Amino acid sequence: MSALPRAHDLARLVRAPAALSVPGDVLAGAAARRPLGPQLLGMTASSVCLYWAGMALNDYADRDLDAVERPERPVPSGAVSPAAARAVGCGLTAAGLGLAALARGRRGLATALPLAGVVWAYDLVLKPTPAGAAAMAAARALNVLGGAGPGGLRRALPAAATVALHTGMVTRLSRYEVSGAPRAVPRQSLAVGGAVGAAVLLRGRRRPARDRVLAAGLTAVYAYGGATAQLAAARNPAAPQVRRAVAAGIHALIPLQAALTATAGRGAAGAALACALPWARRLGRKVSPT
Repeated sequence: MSALPRAHDLARLVRAPAALSVPGDVLAGAAARRPLGPQLLGMTASSVCLYWAGMALNDYADRDLDAVERPERPVPSGAVSPAAARAVGCGLTAAGLGLAALARGRRGLATALPLAGVVWAYDLVLKPTPAGAAAMAAARALNVLGGAGPGGLRRALPAAATVALHTGMVTRLSRYEVSGAPRAVPRQSLAVGGAVGAAVLLRGRRRPARDRVLAAGLTAVYAYGGATAQLAAARNPAAPQVRRAVAAGIHALIPLQAALTATAGRGAAGAALACALPWARRLGRKVSPT
């Protein structure tokens, strides 16, 4: 019988610190509701479990490719067996669905089940295809809509679309983490990031001045964090710069989600969410988010 994986190796397998980018999806969706309900915690925990499940299944599905391109990862290095990675993915998927059912019953499952389906389809089938980036974007959009719940789906659609656009851009860039990217790809990422920032500011134009100022500040943090790394990748699109741009894009989700929360009239919640950014960056230096 093989030894159980160490906690640190499991954290590497599921990219544990990157899950700090997940609660903001749920909060950005829930901000469209009045009032926020206690089910929000359960839906957040569900989304984190499904995110971690996706990371474990990703490494299980990519084990042969990673053995060549990224042998330091937990599965090809032997720190976590393929069977253990598969079991972690299955267990976390079951936990995510169970938490959604506990939080909102059948209504919770109505968003968690499609999200789990997209996660599994992306990891096992769609990732290497042209539909891969769209699938990942759809997963993030479903995260946002899961936070909104049945009563807030329509109001949460703009936030879901904004997060999806950013996610699709980062996912497309991540295809070049090992090989390096054509110069056009990080340049296109810069353009998409600019469009995302503009969309956030336009969405908040009718909010009180305090929320507009906060949303503008958070959007500036989003733009600076992502654009700086993408600009470096555009100048030198070698693999190390691309990986840094992808990691910056993952972290930039947090101020983006915080800005979207503020534009929905939840300025205090948005400001609190933004406080997770320094922790995500610090922990990302210990366990890679990519």
